[in-house]
Order: sequence, then C-alpha cells, then structure tokens
Amino acid sequence: MSLLSSSEGVSRPFSPSAARGSEFAVLSRQVRQAGLLAARPRYYAWKITLTAAAVVAGWSVFVLVGDSWWQLGVAVFLAVAFGQIGFLGHDAGHRQVFRTRRANYVLGIICGNLGIGLSYGWWTGKHNRHHAHPNTEDMDPDVMIGPLAFSGTRAQAGRGVQRLLFRYQAYLLVPMMFLEAASLHAASIRALIRQASQPKTSQQGRGRHWIWEAALLAVHVGGYLCVLLLVLSPVRAVVFVLVQQGFFGFYLGCSFAPNHKGMPMLAAADKTDYLRRQVLTSRNVRGGRLTDFALGGLNYQIEHHLFPSMPRPSLQRAQPLIAAFCAEHGLPYCQATLIGSYAQALRHLNGIGKLTRPAAQGA
Repeated sequence: MSLLSSSEGVSRPFSPSAARGSEFAVLSRQVRQAGLLAARPRYYAWKITLTAAAVVAGWSVFVLVGDSWWQLGVAVFLAVAFGQIGFLGHDAGHRQVFRTRRANYVLGIICGNLGIGLSYGWWTGKHNRHHAHPNTEDMDPDVMIGPLAFSGTRAQAGRGVQRLLFRYQAYLLVPMMFLEAASLHAASIRALIRQASQPKTSQQGRGRHWIWEAALLAVHVGGYLCVLLLVLSPVRAVVFVLVQQGFFGFYLGCSFAPNHKGMPMLAAADKTDYLRRQVLTSRNVRGGRLTDFALGGLNYQIEHHLFPSMPRPSLQRAQPLIAAFCAEHGLPYCQATLIGSYAQALRHLNGIGKLTRPAAQGA
C-alpha cells in the first residue's frame, strides 16, 4: 500500500485493494452513499469554539487563583483541555475539519505547535506511517517504542536495560504514560532541529513551513513558562508543570492504548490487503457520549482506520454499517469496554515480557 505524502497534513491512504470489484471498494461505495464522508462544518465550528473557550477559562482561572496549591486542580483541567486540542489537531491532520488542505494545515499547527507544543509536521509524518502499516513490525512507529516490545521477536532481541524494561513492561506502562508529553515535546524539538540543519536543496529538504512551526512552538514554550513564572513561585511552577504535563501525557496514553495494543502484529513482509490490515489490527471501545468525548472519537478506531478522512461525528453512524459488512465477509470486528481494552493490552504486554525470561529462552 502506498501513501500520498503531504507536509501539510496526514494524507489519505490509497490501496490497490480499493480497485473496482474489491471488498473495500464495495464498502467505500456504501459509506459514500450514506453521506458519511461529507464535511461537518457546524460540528467542528462548535467543537473549536468550546475547546478554545475551555482553554481560555482554564488560564483565566489560573491567573485568578494566583500563587496557591489549588493550582494543581487547574493543572489537571488544562491537561484535559490540551488533550482536546490534540484531538482537534488530529482531525485537521486527516483533513476532516475543512475542505482545503491549507485550512486544515493552519488549524493543525495552531493546535499542535502553538496550542500544545507538538510539532505538527513531525507528527503527520509519523502518523502517516502508522496508518499505512498499523501494528507492522519495523514499519509502524507506534510499535517501535524504545521501552516497549509488542512482539516476541522484538522482546527477544532486546539487550541490557532495554531487555529488563521489556520484561516488566506491563507494570511500567502506566508510569511511562506520565512521561508521554515530555517525550512528544522532545521528539518535536529534535525534528525541527533536524529540519533546520537540512540544506534547502536536499531531496527531502526542509518541511515547507518549518520556520512557522518552529516559531509557533517557541511562542508556546515561552508563553507557557512566562505565565507560570509570573503567577507562581518557582517551586509551585515546577510542580504545576509536572502535574499538568504528566496528566496531559497520561490522558493521551489512555486515549491511544486501547486502539491497537494487544491486537495481532504483522510481519514487515505481510501482504494482507488494506481492508483486513486495518480491521484485524484495530479495536473499538464501547461507550456512550462521554467515551466519545473523552477519547476524541478514537474509540471508533476500526472506522477511523478504514476511512481516515471521515469527520469525527460520522464515525458513530458508520459503526453499525461497517460492523455488518465485516460480519458478512467473515472479518472479526473487535470491540471491548474501556477497562476491557486496557486489560487486553496489559495481558499482551505481560505475555511478551515473559518471553525475555531465561526459562522462555530455553523452552
């Protein structure tokens, strides 16, 4: 499967299996005829307005509360607000929000670089690879995380400290989630530094708008730190950062973990067609409106992976259609409760971790 790359947003996958007469082509026609790929400008207008209002309200309360330990409650609120900004950036990356690529890109860098301090350009490249090859060894960046192993091959290849981390990864997953935001910030800065060091004439070259991305990221970091130091004492400022960024990362980790962790892993040479690759490696999370809000629509992971440009509010409407299609074609359609999905992910990580023990090596 190939991917139409773009520096301005997450591109939509193109698969040879989508040719006329293929199963995916049939499903795609059904989805289009149901109007599920149509833009939803009214929904996103409200979503952007309410998210912006929540952020403004959070920082306003921060200023009003002043130099107090009550700010830790504000930190948790802003962690959730940052997560909601991230979900909007994700939707913009998939061109769900606006009809034009440029408008989606502008929203993406405002949400990512300016809003939460995440390089939108770096993230789109990473997310492209994930959507192209979910849960595929050596190809999906989301399963090539340093301290975690999602397959026996990777676990048994680990050495030293990394192997020890693999062994206890099921127990370390939750603590590591609190470091997710710091990891994303660091990766964003490294990516922008690499772009800055690339000559303009190189084949890959710099991202078209790397200067804007770097400037907006710098504004985010500078503004964030200035507000904290103007309102809080140094000690409380440090604690605020640890709590707000820690819970922000934890929130993101809790939103991503149910989607693919514990689902089948594919070898790099696997030739599974697009429809099956996306369905077999994805898991949906059951729930109502609160789940939809908390997970930013990512609880409809199967629908999202099959049709990345489908607007978030249409995913719920698409779910029964796609579930019925999978049943008709004998495809397992995995769904679990939120707690059940975490349990499946942790059991999988624990099982892989056991493969690093000497007894498993000798078996």
